[in-house]
Amino acid sequence: MDPYAALRHKEFNIFLLVRFAMVFAWSMQFIVIEWQVYSLTKDPLSLGIIGLMEIIPAVSTALFAGHIVDQSEKRNLLVKCILGFSVVSLGLFFLSNPDFEKSLSTKTILYTIYGLVFLGGLVRAFLGPTIFSLIALIVPKKIYPNAATWSSSTWQLASVLGPAFAGFSISWIGVHWSMCVIFGFSLMALLFLFQIPKKPILNPKIGEPILQSLKDGLKFVFNSTAIFGALTLDMIAVLFGGAVALLPIYAQDILQVGSEGFGILRAAPAVGASITMLGSTRFPLHKKAGKKLLWAVFGFGLCIIVFGISKIFWVSVAALFLSGAVDGVSMIIRQTILQLKTPDNMRGRVASVNSIFVGSSNELGAFESGLAAKLLGTVPAVVFGGCMTLLTTGITGLVSPSFRRLDLSKDVEEQENEV
Repeated sequence: MDPYAALRHKEFNIFLLVRFAMVFAWSMQFIVIEWQVYSLTKDPLSLGIIGLMEIIPAVSTALFAGHIVDQSEKRNLLVKCILGFSVVSLGLFFLSNPDFEKSLSTKTILYTIYGLVFLGGLVRAFLGPTIFSLIALIVPKKIYPNAATWSSSTWQLASVLGPAFAGFSISWIGVHWSMCVIFGFSLMALLFLFQIPKKPILNPKIGEPILQSLKDGLKFVFNSTAIFGALTLDMIAVLFGGAVALLPIYAQDILQVGSEGFGILRAAPAVGASITMLGSTRFPLHKKAGKKLLWAVFGFGLCIIVFGISKIFWVSVAALFLSGAVDGVSMIIRQTILQLKTPDNMRGRVASVNSIFVGSSNELGAFESGLAAKLLGTVPAVVFGGCMTLLTTGITGLVSPSFRRLDLSKDVEEQENEV
């Protein structure tokens, strides 16, 4: 298959620019918020609460969001999501103004940040399913796997540059103007998006009762061994392997490398994942996908343990880099499964379930890491998370032989042969 097949479609290239700008802004914003909150409190639990404030609205409204996405025109819905994010970033920009901060107590600033993060969680509940559904309306079905790989690679590239730039930006221009840069990127995404025309709604059940719609979406996911297995495995791995939430502590207190070192640490996993994803455009991962996914998550757990016990900056960077490389394998396989196994009329609902299982587990993992660090100490909390990831992978491989034998070669061939 042509490794650049999806890139030969103009609208898909514009879509990648939109996704890059949004992920860059979102990942940069999360880093700046983490730095600001820990600088205010010096409390690891406060970092976990950031994740909790995003996961509560994201999970509680995810299924409803999936129903809305399947019933709506995708381009305009994405416009509304970006506008919602812009409101959050603009609020954080004003809140971080040094003159404004002097007139407020630390507690007031902290609670307002949590409130804006909560609003961002509502936006995120709609953003992921909308993007996932829009891809299928931009490229032909036969190149879905290739489009999914390029989309994921773009996500990872933005995840590399966003955190890295955030670390340097905090050092160069401070938190306040870093928030202004984030707002600018959201406006850039909006301008790119208006170059994509509106798309048809492919759902034949427009007006379907919401409860029936949600029931059908959940039933489909839980009855699909491939989708349910991939989501469950990745969710548990991310939940217990959420060491990145504690990076401000490592940067400031353990490794003592400052905001610039923090940016490097935060970007290292995404650099590894980006390299994996770019390589996968020429060396697909659909053969023996189940075994590859299991080994990838196992390797992720090992890398987290090494990172947890390391006291040397570049060893820590290398461990995070390798964790990202193997996590990239996991992400590609999971996205390929979702694109190949999901009917067009259920993409919003399936993507919403995915956001509950995997996307929101990042924030829940951040809360778990923050709470564990508070109770056990930072290093023991990270090592514990890595060990739980290894244990989960081993149990999954033993109890689910059908998932272990999962191979997507036939599905990919069927899509490529479809006219």
